[in-house]
Amino acid sequence: TAIAAPLGKRIVLENGMVLLLSERHTIPSVTINMLIKAGQMAEPSDKGGLASLTAGLLTEGTKRRTASQIAEEIEFVGGGIGASGGDDSVSVNLTVLKKDLDLGLDILSDILIKPVFPDDEIKRKVKETKAGIEKQKGDPSAIAGKEFARLLFGEHPYGRPVEGTPESLDKITRDDIVKFHAAYYAPNNAIMAVVGDVTEDEIVSRLNKYLKEWVRKDLPRLALTPVKTPKHKIIKSVDKKITQANIMLGHIGIERENPDYYAAYVMNYVLGGGGFTSRLMDNIRDTKGLAYDVHSYFSPMKYSGTFNIGVQTKNESAKTAIAEALKEMEKIRTEAVSDKELEDAKAYLTGSFPLRLDTNGKIAGMLTAVEFFNLGLDYPDRYPKIINALTKN
Repeated sequence: TAIAAPLGKRIVLENGMVLLLSERHTIPSVTINMLIKAGQMAEPSDKGGLASLTAGLLTEGTKRRTASQIAEEIEFVGGGIGASGGDDSVSVNLTVLKKDLDLGLDILSDILIKPVFPDDEIKRKVKETKAGIEKQKGDPSAIAGKEFARLLFGEHPYGRPVEGTPESLDKITRDDIVKFHAAYYAPNNAIMAVVGDVTEDEIVSRLNKYLKEWVRKDLPRLALTPVKTPKHKIIKSVDKKITQANIMLGHIGIERENPDYYAAYVMNYVLGGGGFTSRLMDNIRDTKGLAYDVHSYFSPMKYSGTFNIGVQTKNESAKTAIAEALKEMEKIRTEAVSDKELEDAKAYLTGSFPLRLDTNGKIAGMLTAVEFFNLGLDYPDRYPKIINALTKN
């Protein structure tokens, strides 16, 4: 019954921000998840990493607080606050006890409206990001993932690493960060999900107080590069002195709002998303012993997506593993799945759905997602009905 109920209530504040409220009064805490449409899609192509860098610097100093003061104040009350960049958006999160909600909102509004982006913190964050990029060069899976995205999306923003490259990071100035923040960090470009021990009157009155200086603005139009599907097979080999081959193969997928998403989701569970029950695992791992792990997944995003099969196998068995993966892809394209495979997939995907809503943090994340992808607050009620209505054909 709880799952079938609407996720929460949708309220549009005077400043244009969408507020999604889910009251949960069993535990005296409040979780806030904000989605701001200021991700990688909005940054200039020659300034890769700008969106991620801007988000990461929000908690590194404001006009009223230093980075250490922000950390000390929130940690003193046992709360947490943070921000990170992504492909389509950035995420800002706050968790506090109900009694500390005013302090939490005061800090949250401070980092949203009045970050100062100190030069020394920019240098430190860039250095830290470059170190992370360098570390990834020793991770075969990370290398494969970056190459896969680059080959698949080309000049589209999805083809670039979210964190940027050492070369693109060197081009970013403090002025770039300030202008990016001023352009895209606006209430009418944001979604806020609030979950926990708070009523509508309590949260709306507080947000009107703490965000009164955050005013709506005209937003830049995104100059989106069309996603172009490669017209021929692309093979890229990255030589490393390791005994294991890390293989990623796939193609352009679908965006989250595509009505075929659910059919693709169930199909993928049968193919390689169902763990030990999937066809890829049964064939490549259990029957032929070619890999310890093999899986497939769709990564749907706002404007496109990817379909990917990942395999880790010995170098000498790489070609055989690829051939078997391609064979399974072709089989699921041309032959209907069995009744048992379909029913097992439906049972798992609907039965496990409540686990995606078993904490305040998960509910907050779900709320921002359903708003961003236009799924509707009745999504938890519709989801099992959509999945169960799917047929083999």
